[in-house]
Amino acid sequence: MLKYISVATCFVLLFFSTSAQTLFTYGGEPVTVAQFVSAYNKNNAGAKSTKALQEYLNLYIASRLKIKEAKELRYDTLSQLKADLENLRSQIINPYLIDQDAVNKLVNEAYSRSQKDIHLAHIFISVKDLTAAEEKEAEKKVEEVKAALKKGTSDKNYSFTKIAQQYSDDPSVKMNGGDLGWVTVFSLPYELENLAYATPVGTTSSVYQSKAGYHIFKNLGERKALGRMKAAQILLAFPPNADEATKKNIKKLADSLYSRLTKGDDFATLATQYSNDAFSASAGGSIPEFGVGQYDPVFETILFGQLKNGEISKPFLTSYGYHIVKRITRVPVPALKNDAKPMAALREKVEGDDRMKTTKDAVANKVLNSVNFRKEAFRPEDLWAFSDSVMDFKITGAPLPIKNETPLFTIGEETTTAGNWIVYAQTFRYKSDGSGLKAYPLLWDEFVKTTALDYYRAHLENFNEGFRNQLAEFKDGNLFFEIMQRKIWTPSQTDSTALQNYYNQHRKEYQWGKSVDAVIFYASDAAAAQQLRDSLKKNATSWKNLVAATNEKVAADSGRFEIALIPSAIKTDLKKGGLTLPVTNESDHTSSFAYIINLHSAAAPRSFAEAKSLVTNDYQAALDKEWIVELKKKYPVVMNEKELSRLTGKK
Repeated sequence: MLKYISVATCFVLLFFSTSAQTLFTYGGEPVTVAQFVSAYNKNNAGAKSTKALQEYLNLYIASRLKIKEAKELRYDTLSQLKADLENLRSQIINPYLIDQDAVNKLVNEAYSRSQKDIHLAHIFISVKDLTAAEEKEAEKKVEEVKAALKKGTSDKNYSFTKIAQQYSDDPSVKMNGGDLGWVTVFSLPYELENLAYATPVGTTSSVYQSKAGYHIFKNLGERKALGRMKAAQILLAFPPNADEATKKNIKKLADSLYSRLTKGDDFATLATQYSNDAFSASAGGSIPEFGVGQYDPVFETILFGQLKNGEISKPFLTSYGYHIVKRITRVPVPALKNDAKPMAALREKVEGDDRMKTTKDAVANKVLNSVNFRKEAFRPEDLWAFSDSVMDFKITGAPLPIKNETPLFTIGEETTTAGNWIVYAQTFRYKSDGSGLKAYPLLWDEFVKTTALDYYRAHLENFNEGFRNQLAEFKDGNLFFEIMQRKIWTPSQTDSTALQNYYNQHRKEYQWGKSVDAVIFYASDAAAAQQLRDSLKKNATSWKNLVAATNEKVAADSGRFEIALIPSAIKTDLKKGGLTLPVTNESDHTSSFAYIINLHSAAAPRSFAEAKSLVTNDYQAALDKEWIVELKKKYPVVMNEKELSRLTGKK
């Protein structure tokens, strides 16, 4: 026990004190303490001991020598090994392309924001589908709004509501005066969520321009987050262009249904029969769990603020029609970060949200800031003119200084040309909403970041230690397998003369102890084993036919076996013609037993055929031992005895 504690303690301490120290060198190549301990811990799941460590160290040194020899023989240039490595790279790369630090920051940010709701008002000036002249008018309109808001600080006639009603292009402003109601994390697109959470209570935000237009928020108040709601509804929707008479009839129906509910009618039955919300009607009125900011403010106010769990509302009006809602339960916001299940759900939501684009930007910026990024000296106006001439066939009056081969920038040692830019621009020049062309400066910014991300993918080993180590481990494993196959395994299995000679030299080592001629049966489960055993009791000599009749549920192996290899041999009185008791493997529930054909009580030599598998294994070990001696001469191993002593706990 003291030895175990000593070694375990040593493993802990070395990461804090000696992890960068060299444990040994082979042919001049160093192996650090940390590298060895990492490999040891990964391949030794059991209790750590000095003996186990020393045995593994010998194996580890041997493997490093063989891998070095494989590299010297240039096996790493073999086309199949290179293809295998590239295939693995493509399989494992995607998770590494995500900047986990950036994701963790987003998760923590989302958690922090989820703790409060914001009462938000909004002014929106649209720029979508506008001509250049109309865009100028929109910009002028924004300046007028800013001036009005500035006046509103001292003149009540310029309230945010009145300004929104006068200027905002949001269609709902006529009904709500720009009041969006309460919002929380994930209620808005991420860029607007950032604007909302950056605006203090009672203040107006700066103007923010999105692809759709200009946004101005006012933070009307904050509260502790109400969480999420589980509810059901009956929606009696207004048909398009409904007149007042139609709306009154729908109101009468809503009142009638509410009366029936108060008298005990089933909510789910009425929702299925009458609700115009087809999705929830098919589920008895049940709507997906939702949070604040997802539905009409009136709808949310009634469910979150006026009803208790199990209560049903009176009919109320929104722009969609009349609603009757039933509150099922409110799910509070998790208050602790160590609550694993909701935090996992939050992470999943973050990873599926538009905010993940910021992680790609973080990776691109990391590349541009950490690798030699150099922009060449060219005028953007010349590049735009060159782009117009190539993509839109516009004729310029004078020769352009930019051509396809003109370098634009360099990342690392890789140069990107104007031709690369044209290929990208032709593919991605249109806005995703189909509203037209992106401005060249925006397209250029996307191009630079995309090129940086491509560089990151192609050179990920230089940026991510975990990815680099995983690839290196696979590459070394392939090299080890290849050289073992060529130097040891194939020669030992195919050189029959060498095997025969080895057997002749060590004949005395291959002896039968107590053994039996037997058939061992391997069944897929205990029931199949027992069924076959019952049949064998009646006619064991027909075992081949009986096994064939099991429809591959049982496999059989016949021959001469040492007693130790016979299932349940210790618990069974072995006799000629007897059957051993079935033994079930707890890990996979397979079951095995044996039919004893003959007993051999006296020791006897094994023939070459009987000993061949043992001879092959021993011959491989002998070849390997001789080879290791040669490799140590070629690549001398120099041990740092001080660090080895610290590892093993020996003085």
